[in-house]
Amino acid sequence: MANVLQELMTWLHDVFVKQFDTWVLLGFVAQFFFSMRFLVQWIASEKAKRSVVPIAFWFFSLFGGTLLLIYAIQRQDPVFIAGQAMGLLIYIRNLWLIANERKAAMTKVD
Repeated sequence: MANVLQELMTWLHDVFVKQFDTWVLLGFVAQFFFSMRFLVQWIASEKAKRSVVPIAFWFFSLFGGTLLLIYAIQRQDPVFIAGQAMGLLIYIRNLWLIANERKAAMTKVD
């Protein structure tokens, strides 16, 4: 059992300490921003007592997803690159739809 624990500690050190560099830091920052979207959505939904997707969700998605795509490109991970690139298209499209909806609402008021 002690051997397994030692191997685990060595592995954790190799993964989280030995290879830590600016790119890994960027990856963690990107993941933080990407994860913030869930917190924003949860808080908005709790306040409204229904499921809500606030615009901040899409901006956190776009910003975090862009940083994660940069990180994935640097790491040359094709699965991660494809997933983040597709996500960015969806986030941009949702922001575009929101902007169009707001413009339409503004023209109705005038």
